[in-house]
Amino acid sequence: MNLRLDADVQKLEAERLRKGKTKAEEDLDSLKTDYKKLRLSMRTAGLGKTSEVAELEGSLYRYRNQNSAMELRASLRKIKEMKERIEELETHCKIVRSGSST
Repeated sequence: MNLRLDADVQKLEAERLRKGKTKAEEDLDSLKTDYKKLRLSMRTAGLGKTSEVAELEGSLYRYRNQNSAMELRASLRKIKEMKERIEELETHCKIVRSGSST
């Protein structure tokens, strides 16, 4: 029963991470769209690169890096949790084996 609960918890955690990733991807798409609109309006107005565009480019770059870092941290956290769970299961198996061999 504990394994089923652990599996359910892991599924919920995975779903939460997927939703967070989806939201981050939607936010990134929105930033890209805004950036493209701004670039188009600049071209039609005949303007060069302005400080606002440079700021948007910097914002997009920072957002991409932040998103990658968040995904890496989430993956590392998940790996650590899985390692801990494996250790718990191995310990439990050893206890069960030693208890059944006596």
